[in-house]
Amino acid sequence: MDKILEALVGSTHSVPVKKAIVKKVVEAAEKEVTVEQCQALYSLTTRLILLGEDAFQRQVGFQVLEAYARYHRAEFERFFSREFVLGLLQQGYGTLDRKDPAIVDYIHSCLRLLISCPSVLEIFSVLQVEVLRVVCERPEPVLCARLAGMLSDFVQCIPRDKAAVLFCQQLVRTIAYFHCAASQERELREYVTQVTKVSTLLQNIWKAEPTTLLPSLQEVFAIISSTDPSFDPSIALASLVQHIPLQMITLVIKSLTTDQNVKDASMTQALCRMIDWLSWPLAHYVDTWVIALLKGLAAVQKFTILIDVTLLKIELVFSRLWYPIVRQGALTVLSHMLLSFQHSPEAFHLVVPHTVSLIQMLKSDGLPSSKAFLHQFTELIHCMMYQYSGFPELYENILEAIKDMPKPSEEKIKLVLNQSAWTSQSNSLASGLPRLMGKSETGKTGLINLGNTCYMNSILQTLFMATDFRRHVLSLHLSGTHTLMKKLQLLFAILAHTQRAAYAPRSFFDASRPPWFTAGSQQDCSEYLRYLLDRLHEEEKTIQALMLTGPKHADAGNGGTPSDFTDEPQHQVDEPSEAGEERKTLIEKMFGGRLSTGIRCLRCHSVSEKEEPFTDLSLAFQPAAQTRGGVDGGRASTSAHQGAVNGGSEASDIPGRERQAGGDSSVPPADSQHAVPPLSVPDMVNYFLAPEILDEENKYYCERCSSLQRAEKTLRVLEAPEYLVLTLLRFAYDASCHVRRKILDNVAIPLLVQLPVHSHSGRGPSPPQVPSPDGGENLAKKLKPSGEDGEEREAEERTQVEPVPYALCAVVMHSGMSSESGHYYSYGRNVSSNDGLCPQKDEPQDPANPTDSNPVLPSGSTCSPLALQETPQAALPPRDWFLFNDSRVTFTSFQSVQSITSRFPKDTAYILIYRKQSSRHSQGPGATNGVRLSSEPPLQKDLMEAVTKDNKLFLQEQELSARTRALQAASASCSFRPNGSDDNEPPGSCGPSGGGGGGGGFNTVSRLVF
Repeated sequence: MDKILEALVGSTHSVPVKKAIVKKVVEAAEKEVTVEQCQALYSLTTRLILLGEDAFQRQVGFQVLEAYARYHRAEFERFFSREFVLGLLQQGYGTLDRKDPAIVDYIHSCLRLLISCPSVLEIFSVLQVEVLRVVCERPEPVLCARLAGMLSDFVQCIPRDKAAVLFCQQLVRTIAYFHCAASQERELREYVTQVTKVSTLLQNIWKAEPTTLLPSLQEVFAIISSTDPSFDPSIALASLVQHIPLQMITLVIKSLTTDQNVKDASMTQALCRMIDWLSWPLAHYVDTWVIALLKGLAAVQKFTILIDVTLLKIELVFSRLWYPIVRQGALTVLSHMLLSFQHSPEAFHLVVPHTVSLIQMLKSDGLPSSKAFLHQFTELIHCMMYQYSGFPELYENILEAIKDMPKPSEEKIKLVLNQSAWTSQSNSLASGLPRLMGKSETGKTGLINLGNTCYMNSILQTLFMATDFRRHVLSLHLSGTHTLMKKLQLLFAILAHTQRAAYAPRSFFDASRPPWFTAGSQQDCSEYLRYLLDRLHEEEKTIQALMLTGPKHADAGNGGTPSDFTDEPQHQVDEPSEAGEERKTLIEKMFGGRLSTGIRCLRCHSVSEKEEPFTDLSLAFQPAAQTRGGVDGGRASTSAHQGAVNGGSEASDIPGRERQAGGDSSVPPADSQHAVPPLSVPDMVNYFLAPEILDEENKYYCERCSSLQRAEKTLRVLEAPEYLVLTLLRFAYDASCHVRRKILDNVAIPLLVQLPVHSHSGRGPSPPQVPSPDGGENLAKKLKPSGEDGEEREAEERTQVEPVPYALCAVVMHSGMSSESGHYYSYGRNVSSNDGLCPQKDEPQDPANPTDSNPVLPSGSTCSPLALQETPQAALPPRDWFLFNDSRVTFTSFQSVQSITSRFPKDTAYILIYRKQSSRHSQGPGATNGVRLSSEPPLQKDLMEAVTKDNKLFLQEQELSARTRALQAASASCSFRPNGSDDNEPPGSCGPSGGGGGGGGFNTVSRLVF
C-alpha cells in the first residue's frame, strides 16, 4: 500500500484522480494490515508531511496518517516512540532542520492521535525537558508561537515545579529577542499574533502556578534594566503587561524603588524602555505601570532619574498623541510627566513647537473621541502655560489655536498643579495605585462597549433619557425574571442608581441582540431600535393574551404572572376613554402613532384610504433639484425664525450653511436674506407628508375605472405619538458602484417643532400594532407637484388640523463615511410632557413672518419649528444636555448638538426623538395616555435588591484590591535583585545558552483606546 501511495503522489495524474485513489487508500485503513505495512505507511506519511514538495503531498500525508493511526493504534504507538520524538527535536528529519516549525506541528498532530494511549505519558515527560531546551535556544517568533500552541493544547508538556519557574524566565527572555523587520501590514499582523500566542501561554502558566509570576517579573526587570549597549530588548515584552495583576503594583513598585541593589542607571534604562512600550498596539495598562513607577520614584525622592527620563522621552510620548490607537495612554503619561515637572519649563518647551499642529489635526480628523481628547489636551496646555507664564512669543500661536476651547478656572489649575507636584507624592506611595473611578460629574452612568456595541449603547442611553418612558418602565410590576422588559427595567434601575462609572450590559445584549446580528460586528442602530421596540411590544401582547386565558396559562408563559406589565400601585390611573386604549402596550402608548395613506384617482376622483400604525418615521432626503422650488420654496422669509430656534449659533454662518445644503458657496454672503438655509428637520417631515403623483410606471390601479390611472398619494398623521422618533435615511444605494453611501448633508435640528395632526373621522379606532423593522422602506418618496384638480383636492382636505408641539430630547449621531463602518454616540436631556418650553398653540402668528410657506400643502398642515419668546439658552437650564459615548458621559450644550456636523463633517444626526408637549387642554401635568407620572418612581424591592447587590460587589472589589495590596506589601520578603532566587539557582541561566540572570521584576501599563 505504501508503494502505491508513494508512486501515486509523485505521478503526473490529475489531482481528481489522485484524490480518488487516496480515498481508496484511506478506506483500506479499516481492513487488517500487517505490522510491516503499517510501519511503512507511517514512515511514508511522515516523509510526505515533513518533506512534501507541495501542499497536496502534505495533505495526503496527514490524511492517511490519521486514518491508519486511528484504526491501528498499537502500531502507531510503536512508531511514534520516545526515541523518535527525541530524534525529531534534537536532530531534525532528513534535510529538515530541528528548528523548523513543521516539526512542532507534526508532533502536535501526533499527540492528538495518541491522547488516549498510555504511551503518551512517556512522550509528555520527554517534551517537558525538550521544550525547555528549545526555549533556551531563543527560537524565532514563528517557532515559539507554534510551540506555545502545542503547550496550550497539551499542558502536560509544560515543565513542572522549579523547572516551570525556569521555563517562564527563559520564555520571557526569548520574547525579548523577538525583533520584527517586516514592513508589510500582513507580516506585521502575523508578528503581533505570534507574540500574543506566546504571552497568552505565559498568562496561563502564571494562573496555573502563581509561584512562577514573581520570578518572571524579576526576569522582565533584569532584561529592561540591562545597560549592555549591544542588547536592545524587543518591544514585544509589552504584551506581557496586560497579564500582570494590577494588585501587584504596590509590591513591585515598593520593591523596585527601595532596593539598594538596583542602580540608578539600570532604573533609568528600565523606565525608558517601559515608556517605549506605549507604542505597542495591543498592550493594556502600560500607562498605569509607568505612572506608578514615576510616582514611586518621586516618593523615594529619586528626582535625578525623573528629570533624566522626562527630558529624554517627553517628545517621544508627545509623538504618540498622533495615533488614535495609543493616544489616550500616551496623554495620561504625558500629563503626569509635564504636570509633575514643575521646577523648570524645559520639558514643556520641548513639546511647544509641535502643539499647534496636533491641535489642528485633532480639530479636523472627525473622530468622535477627538473632541473629548482635545478638551483634555487643551486643559493640560492651559495648566502648563499658567505655570510657566512669561513666554508670549512661544504661546501666542497656541492661544490662537485653542481660543474656542473651554479654559479651566484658575482654582482648578492651581489644584491640579498642587496635586501633581513631585513633592506632593513624597510621603504617599499609595498615590501611584490605580483608582476605580466613580461616576462623572454628570451623575450619569456610561455603558461599556462589549465589542462594536456602540449601536446598542447609544439606543439604550437614548431610551433611558426618555424621561416618561423610563419612569413607566421602572413603575411596571414584572414578576417574570426572563422577560426582555424585566431586563430593561433592571438595566434602567442600575443606570439610575449604580455607583459605577460605567456598566457592562452583557445580559441585556445577549437577550436583545437580533438573531441576524453577528456578535462583535458593527450594526445599524435604527434597525436595532425597531427590533427592540417590536420585541417589547410583542412580549407584552403575549402576556396580555395569557392573562385573558387565566392564571394557569399565564404562569406558563415567559415565567410571568398575570401581574406582569401592571403599574397601578405606583401612580394614579385615569379611567380610559375607550376599551382599545386599555389594551395598548407600553410601547404603543409611548411610541405608537397612526398614519393615513390616501390615494385619489385623478380621473374619477375616487379615494382609497388606509390607516396603519407607526413607531418611527423614516425621512428621506429630497432631490437636490427640488430643494429650493419644492418643499423648501419660500423659506428665505423664515430664516430668521429658524435662527431663533437654533439659538442663533448658526445664524451668522450663512456661507457655511449654504455649503452644507449643497448651495453655491461662491455666492457673496453680504445679503443674508437671499441665502438658502440648510435643510432642516421640518423640511424633511414636510417632504415626507407632501403629495406624490403616481404616474408612468407607478400608476395606480383604480377599481372604479378598472384600469391603471394617474393618482395622487397623500400621507396624514392621525394620531401623534408621545415620543416622535425620526430616522434620517442617510444611507443611499449607489447603483453605479453597488455600495451604500452615506449622505453627509447637514440638517438643522430645531429644539421645538410642531407636527400637523389631522382629526380622525368616520372610523372607530383600532389598536395600533408595532410595524416590522422594514416597514418604513416605502416612506421615501419622490415629490412631483400636482396642478390638476386643485379645487376638488382643497375641498376634500378641509379637515381639522391640530399642530402638536414637540421638544427635542435625544439625538443619535453616526460618525463615519458608510453604513458598514463608523461609530454611534448620542446626545440626550431630560424632557417631560409638561416642561413648558412651548408657546401656547393658539397664540396668534405674525402674518408677516408665517411658518407655513410651502405652496404644495394646505395652510396649517406643515411641520414647522417653534420660536421661543426668549433665546433657547436663556430658557434652558445650564448643562442641560449630556453626551453619551459608550463609557464616557459628559456635559454638553444644545449648540454642540446643532454645530457638531459643521465641526466634524462625518458626524451626522441619524435618529431624533422628540417628546410631545402638553397644552392647556391636556389631561394635566405629566399625563400620558391616562397615566400620570410627575416624578421618578421609587425602586421596587427586587430592583433595589439587585442594585444594592451590584453596588456591594463594586465596593467589595475596591476593598479586596486595597486589602490585597496591603497584604502583599506587608508580607513581601523578596527582593528584586539580579540572580537572587530563593533556591540559590541562577534564574536566568539554562546551560551554555543561558541568559543573564533574573533581576527586579516589574512591568508597566498602558490602556490603548481605539
